Amino acid sequence: MAQSKKTAEPTADELLKLENQLCFPLYVCSKEVVRRYTPYLDELGLTYTQYLVMLALWEYGPASVGELGERLYLDSGTLTPLLKKMEGKGLVERRRDVADERRVTIVLTDEGTALKERAYDVPVSMGACVDITAEEGAELVRLLRKVLNSVRESRD
Repeated sequence: MAQSKKTAEPTADELLKLENQLCFPLYVCSKEVVRRYTPYLDELGLTYTQYLVMLALWEYGPASVGELGERLYLDSGTLTPLLKKMEGKGLVERRRDVADERRVTIVLTDEGTALKERAYDVPVSMGACVDITAEEGAELVRLLRKVLNSVRESRD
């Protein structure tokens, strides 16, 4: 009769090893990937967070501050000063909704729309920085979305 191998439970010290933390490689990877974006985004005059806003507006069109916040997982306290800076650069306009003045809609300017043409090289350049296949990239995105969704659902 075959014996089943019982996996030993990790010790408290094992649980607290940096190498055993899910959060650490996620944090470091995110930080390093954003750092690699910097030279490409500098050419566009954007910070990484501003780039995310532009991606959302290029894809979905005009959006309220709340809608942008939901898409980008950013609160209005982070978005509002960011959007003011982007408006100052001539990339977006903030328009008050005539029906509800509390609602602000963000709209791309002609300059913001034109910037999209210059941004096409960014994902290609970043892809060259990451040594994984397209299939591995798709699987990584799937797993990260799964982690994000499960973490967000477990907030109680």
